[in-house]
Amino acid sequence: MPRLSDTKVRNAKARALAYKLFDEDGLYLIVTPAGSRWWRQRFRRCGKEQTLSLGTYPEVTLAQAREKAAAERTRAANGVNPSAARQQQRHLQQHANDRTYKTIALEWLERSARIREWTADHHQRVHRRLTDHFFPGLSRKDIADVTEDDIISCVRRMENRNIVYTARRALAEQNEIFRFARVWKYIQYNPVADLRIADLLPRPKVRHHAGLTNPVELGALLRAIHAYPGGTIVRQALRFVPLVFVRPGELREARWSEFSLSGPQPEWRIPKERMKMDEQHIVALSKQAVQILLELGALTGPEGYLFPSVRNASRPMSNNTINAALRTCGFTAAQQTGHGFRTTASSLLNEQGWNPDAIERQLAHGPRDKVRAAYNAAQYLPERRKMMQAWADYLDRLRSGSNVVPLRRARG
Repeated sequence: MPRLSDTKVRNAKARALAYKLFDEDGLYLIVTPAGSRWWRQRFRRCGKEQTLSLGTYPEVTLAQAREKAAAERTRAANGVNPSAARQQQRHLQQHANDRTYKTIALEWLERSARIREWTADHHQRVHRRLTDHFFPGLSRKDIADVTEDDIISCVRRMENRNIVYTARRALAEQNEIFRFARVWKYIQYNPVADLRIADLLPRPKVRHHAGLTNPVELGALLRAIHAYPGGTIVRQALRFVPLVFVRPGELREARWSEFSLSGPQPEWRIPKERMKMDEQHIVALSKQAVQILLELGALTGPEGYLFPSVRNASRPMSNNTINAALRTCGFTAAQQTGHGFRTTASSLLNEQGWNPDAIERQLAHGPRDKVRAAYNAAQYLPERRKMMQAWADYLDRLRSGSNVVPLRRARG
């Protein structure tokens, strides 16, 4: 027999604290101190108890509450999560009048960035691919009307512009967007599910970042950098990057707050949010690197970017600044790039006999093992400090034109 009656529900009075009146099969009524009466249904899912709101009395009568409760219990018994189903239904109702490709693609972007904890740089790259290559032709089209041919056309245009690697990444992202749209019931099927990257696009040519590894040629480059005729900030960046051989993005977005220049062990700690391997990276700074930064600090310190844009100090210098400066110094893209200083350091340090593992850690190459992430940043750090100072001294000798043959380091 039911534990509640219409009379008992109708006569339920407010008390100082909220209380419950139980019916049957997990249905109950909450009476609040303000006198509101809320129907609730309990159910278990994956061994945990959950509750679902069924409305308020008297808008929902006792009979209607029982009917709703029975329906929800049946859904739960059939493996449906009532709470998740209701959330999805609300979501669909909110977006019922806006199912354009652009709206759904941006919804996928923001949800993916939040759940996967994307870095700001990666979020911007994905957003730029959508904006540049898909939104111009598809933004106002209902996502349910977007066809396989629409996506192929966008990807083909990217291939014709010789950005095959970007096209391959973009095609994979399109599959994710339409899978997302299908899960949220915006579409009934994924139009690009059968597209295979290997069938549609050629394998991109491997890009090699040119870097000088001949000591004589490297010495000439260092002398050209020292005599760079452009702005002081760019000249300091050119002088600094061979000493630290970080990735171009890590260099140009360097902030003064990341540096510790005082004390016997000056260093640069790059936060994991800006690192490719998603781990904090420690760059041991040589005396030469510290001197460059002290000179630079008078121009751009003590806050903000080390190497700000000449047009807007609140933004870092452009990603082409270093490469353009190298061209000004007389070195082509086939000889040296900003990224190529990593190739230069890796090759010559290995030739000189330094510990390959220490070199790899200084290059921020490492396994994406979260268990090891806590100590990876400092791994081989004492040896790396010695190596970075020896490397800076070696570059000084090359620039002066003396001792251009790499010195072999005795293995201990």
